[in-house]
Amino acid sequence: MPHEVTRSLPTTAALQAFESAAFHGSITRAARELHLTQGAISRQIQALEEHLGIELFRRERQRIHLSPAGQHYLQHVRAAFDRLEGAALELRTLRRGGGTLHLAILPTYGTRWLIPRFPSFAEQHPEVQVQFTTKLQAFDFATEDLDAAIHYGEGHWPGTRLERLMDEEVVVVCSAGYQKQQKLKTPGDLRGATLLQISTRPHAWDDWLAARQVAGVDGRRGPRFEHHTMVLQAAIAGLGVAVLPTFVADDELAAGRIVEAFAGTRGPSGKSYWLAVPERRAETAALQAFRAWLLGEHGRASA
Repeated sequence: MPHEVTRSLPTTAALQAFESAAFHGSITRAARELHLTQGAISRQIQALEEHLGIELFRRERQRIHLSPAGQHYLQHVRAAFDRLEGAALELRTLRRGGGTLHLAILPTYGTRWLIPRFPSFAEQHPEVQVQFTTKLQAFDFATEDLDAAIHYGEGHWPGTRLERLMDEEVVVVCSAGYQKQQKLKTPGDLRGATLLQISTRPHAWDDWLAARQVAGVDGRRGPRFEHHTMVLQAAIAGLGVAVLPTFVADDELAAGRIVEAFAGTRGPSGKSYWLAVPERRAETAALQAFRAWLLGEHGRASA
């Protein structure tokens, strides 16, 4: 015989009454929102409190206030409603031939490259819902519910299929005022400059200096920042010199907010950006649509 599970759950009507009353702090307003009588709302809340065996509200004259237990329970009720609403949305998009794509992206790539171009994907594929997750640490497909990720580094990630999106090019930048103040003319002049660091790429300066055979400069010194965008703002503010991906720096260079510290020193970082898909995940219609669009956008950008 199949195993039967009996759950002791309150009714949805009782949970809706509780959530609405908690939001409004009023039985009357909850009744108005749910198109019920005040008596019906009060009975639903009373039934819920009896079911749980604890007081959820404290009554004071014409107002109600959540008890500590009620405040705790409300967080779980809202989270459960959010999950149910999300599941319903996924089913509707699947019925239309779409789906939901859970995508992990790097913060700077997302804000500076992907998001500005994303409206064209949304317009072409309204049936696909994309949920973005940003992380600075490495993504783990084994423990995280992800369909794909944007990966930075070398083309090696066991258990995934990788497709190269673009090779990274970097440029050294600073404010015009800082360049003049420090008299920066050649990379050797960096000996007396403040090197702005990004914590997730501790070797960025060392790699850049080694590629240009610059000796006598400590590439590890200088203040550290968490994001490329923070390093960029520090360079704009005249706090030092930064080595940045060109897709991060180019708009600010064009606007004159920063300058290239040294002419002719752009070059590849030796790393690339990749679309990573776990082998255990089937290529759904949503993923195939996003993959085709993303590769096409990178192809146009590099043409």
